[in-house]
Amino acid sequence: MASGDEKVFEEQGFLSHLIELRDRLLKCVLAVGLIFIVMVFFRQDIYAWLANPLVSQLTNQQMIATDVATTFLTPFKLALMVSIFLAVPVLLYQMWAFVAPGLYIHEKQLIAPLLISSTLLFYTGVAFAYYVVFPLMFRFFVGQEPVGVAMMPDIRAYLDFVITIFFAFGIAFEVPVATVLVVVVGITTPENLVKIRPYIFVGAFIIGMFLTPPDMISQTLLALPMWLLYEVGIVFSRMYKKRIQAASEAKDTLEDEMREREEQAQQESKVSSERPKGSYRNSLTDSMDDDLSDHTPEDLGP
Repeated sequence: MASGDEKVFEEQGFLSHLIELRDRLLKCVLAVGLIFIVMVFFRQDIYAWLANPLVSQLTNQQMIATDVATTFLTPFKLALMVSIFLAVPVLLYQMWAFVAPGLYIHEKQLIAPLLISSTLLFYTGVAFAYYVVFPLMFRFFVGQEPVGVAMMPDIRAYLDFVITIFFAFGIAFEVPVATVLVVVVGITTPENLVKIRPYIFVGAFIIGMFLTPPDMISQTLLALPMWLLYEVGIVFSRMYKKRIQAASEAKDTLEDEMREREEQAQQESKVSSERPKGSYRNSLTDSMDDDLSDHTPEDLGP
């Protein structure tokens, strides 16, 4: 009977998690949809802004469309991608809100700082890709153009390439958050993070090799920030660990003081409860002895 009740309880808990997950996903889709409705009206301006880093480097200052519907569909696809980028704060909040019930109190206190830092780091990665990586990368590519060959990229291929780079740098800049999280949940310690530093350095270049074009410039521009941000994550994880240790020591000290005060109060109450009876009995006996000593046997009578 007990096992059956436990099974029903587990099924209800699983279903409640699925329902909550569905609600969170619907909110994410709704947020992206509302932003998309607004971005559709600015799709041409968004495309012109996104194409500028490459178009400004091209000799003929233009790109091509190899499909009939590309010029119509690409701006809409771009508007959808921009909507997802702008909805990142909502997406991150829904993710944190879903996992928050399973966290401890001191872990829940980190939700707001981690949410804000995750959003800022993601947008910082995207901005770094647009303002630093793209100019250097496209200048290098166009500079390698052979004589007699005109570089005319397809707008759909360019859009896919740019979105991939944006996501790669946006996610790569989340390294400090991931570093702090693995320390918060107890998977590892800052000391272990320092020990695996050489492997992280090599891994950053391997990730850059897969997520960026096959050139050393873009690969290095992704790997170096990842490594530096990993070091930043180690610093913040150490600060968090020291803060937790200080809070734990302060809590232990407070508990010891409270325990000592309770024991002292119990001893004082025990002594005070026994003292009146003993003192009254002793004083009464002493007074009777004094009275008897003051009288002679003749005074006491036969």
